[in-house]
Amino acid sequence: MPPATHLDWTEWRPLPRGLALSEATLAETLDGGQSFRWLLEEGGAWLGHWSAYAVRLRLVHSPALAGGAEWSAPTGVAFGADAGLQHHLALETDFSALADALPWRTDAHLARCIAAFPGLRILRQPFGETLLCFLCSATKRITQIKQMVKLLAQRHGQPIGGNPAHGHRLPSWEELAQLSEADLRRCLLGFRARHVSATARFIAERPGWLEETEHLPYAPAKARLLELPGVGEKVADCVLLFGAGRLEAFPVDVWILKAMTERYALQDWKPAQVAHLGRVHFGPLAGLAQQYLFAFERLEARNARGASRLDPPIKPSG
Repeated sequence: MPPATHLDWTEWRPLPRGLALSEATLAETLDGGQSFRWLLEEGGAWLGHWSAYAVRLRLVHSPALAGGAEWSAPTGVAFGADAGLQHHLALETDFSALADALPWRTDAHLARCIAAFPGLRILRQPFGETLLCFLCSATKRITQIKQMVKLLAQRHGQPIGGNPAHGHRLPSWEELAQLSEADLRRCLLGFRARHVSATARFIAERPGWLEETEHLPYAPAKARLLELPGVGEKVADCVLLFGAGRLEAFPVDVWILKAMTERYALQDWKPAQVAHLGRVHFGPLAGLAQQYLFAFERLEARNARGASRLDPPIKPSG
């Protein structure tokens, strides 16, 4: 993408809790199918949008900067951005310790996956935004999902800090309920527009439903999400894992089916069977294991094709 101008942004500031990751692991965390609102700028900084935040993030390998990460935000909305970024990156959670608690000692393939992306994190995204993004994800590539989400924000979301140059918020579900299906199709949603429109009306008619769902335990929260149009087992698990921090969720998409078939000899298993086996084998941190498996399969495919970034369809509805 062309270089961005940030004349009214703050100076770079150290990330208080640090972020000790490699460039590859950071890229996989921000741009590996968890979120669709981070873009890599020329120069190596990442520009991200969520909720009412617009933040730039970069790694800086310096002995004077513990954790090696800095952030910047528009001056008008910089207050609270550091805390918002720390929450978004779930910096209160020691993911290296969680990865060490996974059964990698008896699972050689999982050990390879963890070694390939040390410190991989699960983002903590706004629940409603996560639902919207994964309703847009069916049979689409990451770049295509990003385009849909960007159009929804630009055309129907409010400018962050009142300045369109800083990007736009995603429209709320109440705002989406006021749009026609044709409006949504003009954002390239295709058949997904029908699901987004119906879900928006469902949520708008039930104040508090989404917030209640987010804070329920995994099983009842998933059951409620499955009531929504266009939400299947995989989408529900993605929303709970990436939007509610339910690490027991084990989303099964084409990449995970491939991994579990080829690496764990589960030929001809159905997605529901694979999901159950994943939760049993990997335990209460199955979602973290899933993300390692997902990242490793994409890395192997990139290496096989000699590509720098492989971006096939991810997480189809199911």
